[in-house]
Formats: sequence, C-alpha cells, structure tokens
Amino acid sequence: MKWSNTALVGGAFAVFLGGMAGVAMAQSAADLGKTLTPNGAEKAGNKDGTIPEWTGGITAPPAGYKAGGVYVDPYASDKPLFTITGQNMAQYADKLPEGLKALLKQYPDYKMNVYPTHRSASLPKSVYDETLANATRAKLVDDGNGVEGAKVGVPFPIPKTGVEVVWNHILRWKGKQLERTYGAANPQADGSYTMININEKSKFLYSDTGPEGQTSLYFQQEVTAPARLAGEILLVHETMDQVKEPRNAWTYNPGQRRVRRAPNVAYDNPGTASDGLRTSDQLDVFNGSPDRYEWKLVGKKEMYVPYNAYQLQSDKLTYDQLIKAKHINQDYARYELHRVWVVEGKLKSGTSHIYPRRTFYVDEDSWGILVADQYDSRDQLWRVTEAHGINFYDVQTFWAGLFAVYDLQSGRYTASGFTNQEKPYNFNVNLTAADFSPDSLRRSGVR
Repeated sequence: MKWSNTALVGGAFAVFLGGMAGVAMAQSAADLGKTLTPNGAEKAGNKDGTIPEWTGGITAPPAGYKAGGVYVDPYASDKPLFTITGQNMAQYADKLPEGLKALLKQYPDYKMNVYPTHRSASLPKSVYDETLANATRAKLVDDGNGVEGAKVGVPFPIPKTGVEVVWNHILRWKGKQLERTYGAANPQADGSYTMININEKSKFLYSDTGPEGQTSLYFQQEVTAPARLAGEILLVHETMDQVKEPRNAWTYNPGQRRVRRAPNVAYDNPGTASDGLRTSDQLDVFNGSPDRYEWKLVGKKEMYVPYNAYQLQSDKLTYDQLIKAKHINQDYARYELHRVWVVEGKLKSGTSHIYPRRTFYVDEDSWGILVADQYDSRDQLWRVTEAHGINFYDVQTFWAGLFAVYDLQSGRYTASGFTNQEKPYNFNVNLTAADFSPDSLRRSGVR
C-alpha cells in the first residue's frame, strides 16, 4: 500500500512514498502552475500511467452542448476497463475506501465499473489567480475553526493540516450563484420510494468578491413535493467562523405560516427530507463548522472513486431506472483512479456528534470530498457517502450532481440530486442579498 505522506520541513513540504524518506520535493506557492496545478494538485501523472498528467481539465463545453441544456457526456465513448465486485475486490483492496469495500461485501449486486481516468476538473483563471494569492495570505484562526485573508479560491492549496483540507472542501469554487431543482429519494428496503422535489438557491459570497464580513454563503432550500412536505423552507446565512459567529438559520412552516429561528440546523441534526438517514452537516458530504473534530491529514493515495458521472445526469434515464433497492443502479455509476487526500476526523473530548469518527477522501484536483466513511459510537462503519461529480463546464466547476448516503445497519439509503427529469442547473440566475432575508422567506411561504 503506497501512501504519499506530507511533513512540514522548513516551511516547505517533503513528500515520502510508502512511509519511507525518499527524495524531498519542496512545494511552495512558487510551484503553483508549475509542478503543481494552479489549484494545488500534482500536475504529473503517476508512474504506472494510469493517472494522466493534468493538462487543464475541461476548459470549453464539448460538441453538442447548448447553453442551458443537459450536460453532454464528453467521455460517452469510453468503455469500462474492468468491474470491481464483491468476488474480486481483494485484488483492488489497497485502492478502495473502507466504505466502498463495505458496500461491495454487503450487497452482492453492488459493483464498480472502472473507466479510464480523466482529470477533467478545471476552474476559471480568475479563481486560480486568487488561489495563488491565498497561498500566502490565508490563515486559520480560532484554533482552525475559522479562516481569514482568503477569498474566491481555495484558501490552502498546499495544506499542512487536515483542517486546512476540510476548509478547502467547504470554500472550493462552485460558481457565484446557483438555482437548481432536483429530486431526492429515501427508498424502502424493497426499493419503493416517493420522489421528493426540492428547489435550492445559493449565492456564494466567498466565491464572488469574498465574504461580506463573516458571511460566506446565502442558501435557501424549499421542498415543493410531495404535498405532505411541500412548503417547508430553510434559509441559511453561513459564516466563516461559526464559533465566533454561529450559522444563522430560519425555517418557514406552512402549517403555522410562521418564520422561526432554527439554531439546530447544523451538525448531527437530521438533514432535510432524508428520513433521518443523513445529518445536516452531510449536505455536500460535509458542511458547516469543523470545530467538533480533531482533523488528521493522513496523506495522499491513489484510489478508485466516483468521477465524471455524466451518465447519472442523463435525460434519457428515468428515476425508476436509477433508484433501486439497497443502492442506486450501479450500471450508470462511473469510477476512476484518482489521487485523493485522506483526512480523518475524531470527535473532540467534551463535544458530541452521532459520528465519533469520519474519514474523507478528497479529490486533489477539485478539493471536493468524493467518498466519506462515517463510524458509530462502537467505532463500526455505519454510513458511507458517495459524491458522483461532473465538470459543469459552462462555469468550470467540478462538484457532485448526485449524492448518496448508504446506511449499512438499516440497509437503506438516501440519495439527492436527481435532475434527469428537471431543468439543468442555472448558474446564471440573478440573486441578491434581499432574496435571502427572513422577510423574503415569509413572502415565499405565502405565495
């Protein structure tokens, strides 16, 4: 098992392979855009040639794409290299996250079709420029619970600690604003489900010109169907340091027709319309304050992870084709070999969370968490999260369209981000701060 471990040496990083000291390769801000990509990943491919060199990712939409239309799969002609199953997983075990091993063991029909690796992640030049500036100006504050001096790009393209990688995930570029409508489902053990429709609006202040004071993000989420859930609205003002200034949240309840403060929309409180199968901080795999965990940077490793999942976004597929008992239809999921940062979070003494331990596998090219393992109080693997990402090439951002959280103990799962029968994401929507006020929440609720 080959790991790439990082150690801080004289203000630069030394890279070691297999846990043994090799030839030290200094990494500093000067290497961004040279030996490192402008976002901090290793530019070179691997020795085996199974991970190619990064050459810029997707910088223009592929042929056939129309603005505002369905995202065309640029790799539609690819064929699987091989398929990992519960029967042959042993030969690939050193490149599999623990959670994916568990899914392969538990479900005989769960499989991983592994395709050629494409390092498709790309960002606008303006984001790369700010990332370069962040490399020497961003700093952690309040014992790692907040970030200062950063804007637009990832704050720590050359991370020294686990919490810096977590902040890179939280603050990574996802465009400036977004409106999306998608489906979510919580299938029963037999595969039956009721589709839940959700509309979300986001204004990424940090990714535009930088945070406004402490506020980094405005977020509104409304359930529009089924009728028993329709009309519930959540409003969040996210902050850069939630210990210094906690997240501000409000909810609108259609039955009471009232807007109320919602201080519990955080951490391990149940996530919206998830049937208790995920927590609030599992939206986008992880969000919110990192303050309840000690984050250890384990190292970097080559692993098979979900990537370039354009098939899962196809408008040729129905929800019934994708949503199956126990797990989504793995015929349409795509996995590739990529280098990921491995970060382990252990609950701090004196704090609480239903997950005392969680492990993140973070894409080196986009800083998005691709897979997460969540453990219970007995330190047994409990839930596994997969983020099936694509490059939304009209705005150049790589992040997940479909998220799935598998509960190994109940044998159920929750999945969200189904857009096959919905309009594609709209990154060009015109949103203002006034659209995210408690008064606007009240007006939305009585329409």
